[in-house]
Parts: sequence; structure tokens; C-alpha cells
Amino acid sequence: MIETNFTPLILSLKVAALSTSLVFVIGLLLARIMTQRDFFGKNLLESFFLLPLVLPPTVVGFGLLILFGKNGFFGKLLHEWFGIQIVFTLTGAVIASIVVSFPLMYQSAVAAFTSIDRRLEDAARTLGSSEWRLFWTVSFPLAWPGLLAGFVLSFARGLGEFGATLMLAGYIPGKTDTIPVAIYFAVEAGQMEKAMFWVVIIVSLGMGTTFWLNWWSKRNLRRYAHHK
Repeated sequence: MIETNFTPLILSLKVAALSTSLVFVIGLLLARIMTQRDFFGKNLLESFFLLPLVLPPTVVGFGLLILFGKNGFFGKLLHEWFGIQIVFTLTGAVIASIVVSFPLMYQSAVAAFTSIDRRLEDAARTLGSSEWRLFWTVSFPLAWPGLLAGFVLSFARGLGEFGATLMLAGYIPGKTDTIPVAIYFAVEAGQMEKAMFWVVIIVSLGMGTTFWLNWWSKRNLRRYAHHK
């Protein structure tokens, strides 16, 4: 009989929701800036943004541990100025999730903004529209399908994050034991039924997320083809 403790599910959803909300805003703003301007070092900066995609999660987690650990630059400042500890907390899990899921949101947002017909934006400018109004009334609605795809993929990635989370947030039952971490330690303890239970849960969540995104994308493509 599997103990019905749904804390890992609640924590995973909380971490994914918080991280994705922040990633959406940050990714949206940075993608907009990067697609509107060219400057020296732009390619290098974008490579840095996408670095978590190609690095092992444990390497990302190690880097975060160096930055947010007790003696790390950010960790020391936060602890001395605000009394905030990042390591071995749910906040650490959120930060890890933000870092690993950001490249997906950023790439999707860049692709979405790049695909916009510049003539529409230029027409709005000639009619006297401010950049702020132009963004919300022209650019954002046109880029919305790609932005939503990035949001959903970032949520799914944040939900399944393990390596960086374990390095930064650790495993504290009831506090930082997200589903991926709970699966790992259940297997370590030989609790295969418990591990399988959480595997089924997270696979179902991931499958449901990607299935909805695929269905929504195809529906929009059919609508576009019909109106065209």
C-alpha cells in the first residue's frame, strides 16, 4: 500500500508555477530587447542565455551553489542584508527551475517576435503609436502563439527539473522534495512502488501538457489556413 502523501506534487506545481511566471516575464522582456537591437557581444550574450540547455543539470546546480551558497556572492549578500537563505529551501528549487527553463522561453519568444511582419509595426509607428502601445496592441498579440508555447514548455521543464534542484535545494521531506527528487530517493530506498507512483503522476502531467500544446498549435494552424 502506497502512502498517499501528495506533498511532492504540491511542491512541484508550486515551483513550476512560480518559476514559469518569472521566466515568462524575464524571457519576454529580454527577447523583445534582443530582437529590436543589435550590439557588440550580442551573440555571446545569447549563447550565455542558452547555456543551461547544453550543460548537465548538475553543472548548472553547482554554479548556482557557488553563487547562492553561504559564502557565495549572492548568497552572502542575501543572508547578511535580508537574512534570507537560498540553499536547502523551496526558493532554491524555484531559482534552479528558473535557470534551466529560461532558455526554452527565451528561444520561443525570440522566434515569435522575429516572425512578426515588421511592416505592421512600422505602420503602427507612422500612425503615431508609442512603443508601449505598439507592443501590447500589435507585437504581443501577433507573437502570442509562440509565447504561449514557450510558457507551456517552460512549465513542463520546471516541473521535471531534478539535477540543479537537488544540488541547490537538496532533499528535505515536506520542504524541497519535488516529484523528481522524491522519485530518486524512493528508488535509493528500494521503494519501487512509491517511485512508480510518482513516475506515473509526472509522466501524466508532462503528457497532458505537451498533448494540449500540440492540439492547440494544430488548431491555430488550421484556423490560419482557413482564414488565409
